[in-house]
Amino acid sequence: MNKVNGKAVFITGCDSGFGHALATHLHKLGFTVFAGCLLKDKGGGGAEELQALHSDRMKVVQLDVCSDELVNQAVDYVKANLEDSERGLWAVVNNAGVSTFGEVEFTTMDTYKQVSEVNLWGTIRVTKALLPLIRRAKGRVVNLASMYGRMGNALRSPYCVSKYGVEAFSDCLRYEMKSWGVKVSIIEPGNFIVATGILTRDIVASTADKLWKEAPPVVQEDYGKHHFEQYMALMRSYCNSGQKDMAPVLDDITDAITSKRPYTRYNPMEAHWWIRMQVMTHLPAVLSDRLYF
Repeated sequence: MNKVNGKAVFITGCDSGFGHALATHLHKLGFTVFAGCLLKDKGGGGAEELQALHSDRMKVVQLDVCSDELVNQAVDYVKANLEDSERGLWAVVNNAGVSTFGEVEFTTMDTYKQVSEVNLWGTIRVTKALLPLIRRAKGRVVNLASMYGRMGNALRSPYCVSKYGVEAFSDCLRYEMKSWGVKVSIIEPGNFIVATGILTRDIVASTADKLWKEAPPVVQEDYGKHHFEQYMALMRSYCNSGQKDMAPVLDDITDAITSKRPYTRYNPMEAHWWIRMQVMTHLPAVLSDRLYF
C-alpha cells in the first residue's frame, strides 16, 4: 500500500451517496479531500455536513460536472490549495452520476442526453481537466461505472449507454497513461439502491408520470396502460432491494487509490449479480438471453 503522507484526492458527487461517504472515509484515513458538491452554493445538506468538520484537510468545492466553467474553477481552486502543486494531485474519483429508467420507446432523446452528460461527459470533462496534475503525481484515476457498464438490461438503456461509455473511456485512458505511471481503475457496483437511496417510490412515481405523458400517442396505444403499469410496479419493487452497506464500494475505491498494484476492475456486488455478469459477458448471447430474458 502507498502511504497517505498528505496526499490529496478530488471526488465528484459528494452531496450524497457514495461520494459523501467516501469523502468522510478518506478524510479519516488522512487524505486531503477536495469534495465536489453540486449544491454547495445552495446550502445543500451534504456539503454543510462536510464543512462542519472544520478541517483543513476537507475542502468543499462548488462543482457541476456538466459545466466547463465550474470544472475549470474547481481545478484552479485545487491548484491554489495543494500543499505542493509541483507534486500534483494523487487521485481523482469520478463518482457523480444520475440514474433513470424506462423502455426505449418511452424515453426521450433529452433524457438520453441528460444522463450521459453527467455520467459520461462529466467523467471525461473532469478527468481531462485534472489529468496534468494526476500525471505530475503519477497518481490514480478511479471511475465509477456499474455492473450495467458491462451488461445491458431492460428499462435501463439510458444508464447502460452512459456507463458502457465510462468503461470504454477508462480502458483507453489506462493504455495511454501506462507510460506515465498513472493507474486507472474502474469500480462496477452492483445493486446498492437501499444504501444510496438513488431510487425511491416517489422517484418511480414522478418518472412514471413523465414517461407516460411524454410518450407518443402511438406508443401509448400499442403498449397500453396495463403493460406500462406492470413495468412501473416492477421498478417500485426494486426500491427496497440491494445491499444496505456501502462499505464494499468504499473499500474497493480505497484500494484503487492506495494499493501499489490496484486492480483494473473492482466488482462490489452480490454473488448472484457477479455470476450474471460473468454469464452475460462470457457466454454466447443466445444462452445468456435464454437464461435472463
